[in-house]
Amino acid sequence: MLQYITNTRSPRPVTEQVKAVLEGGCKWIQVRMKEASDDEIRETVEQIKPLCAEKDALIVLNDRVELAKELAVSGVHLGKSDMLPSKARIELGPAAIIGVTVNTFDDIIAVRGLDIDYLGMGPFRFTETKQNLSPMLGIDGISDLCAGMEKEHIEIARVAVGGILPEDVDTIMKSGVNGLAVSGAIAFADDMTAATRLFLERLTPFAPEASDSLD
Repeated sequence: MLQYITNTRSPRPVTEQVKAVLEGGCKWIQVRMKEASDDEIRETVEQIKPLCAEKDALIVLNDRVELAKELAVSGVHLGKSDMLPSKARIELGPAAIIGVTVNTFDDIIAVRGLDIDYLGMGPFRFTETKQNLSPMLGIDGISDLCAGMEKEHIEIARVAVGGILPEDVDTIMKSGVNGLAVSGAIAFADDMTAATRLFLERLTPFAPEASDSLD
């Protein structure tokens, strides 16, 4: 499972980023435009919705719960300072996808009883995509969080995020996550479509486990 997080620092507009990753086979887009106005996000989403529908790809918005409801996208990803996941669930309804950022096991315990669909575990390593980074986890940190979830029988899908490169895929997936969220390694690639395909090729051996976990 691969989620592409749009990157406003990329030399390509968000719509062009989405076109490129969809062509590469990505089925899950997180629209992350932290500094953009609601109108700017509306315009972008209206441009990419038909593209994603054609490729049977999901769209989630970063943070903007009310806008996600208005635009009828698939869901949201919430950071620690964003709307509470429980409130977002009430706003968006039972069918919406809700992801939550976690950096520590205490973060996981805090949301374990909520109706959420996946945890964004990170950052794996330093990334310029996000400001005010939490402490970097590395492979040991990701592995420890996954092991703790297994021990406590916490069955929420796990998505590693933050500075992930194609050569990291095998190691990270073997740590116990169900998928990856990638931004910079694709957004700044000379050929975004080829970069997307490379990630998906590296993920292919793990696809059955990822699909089972998210069903």
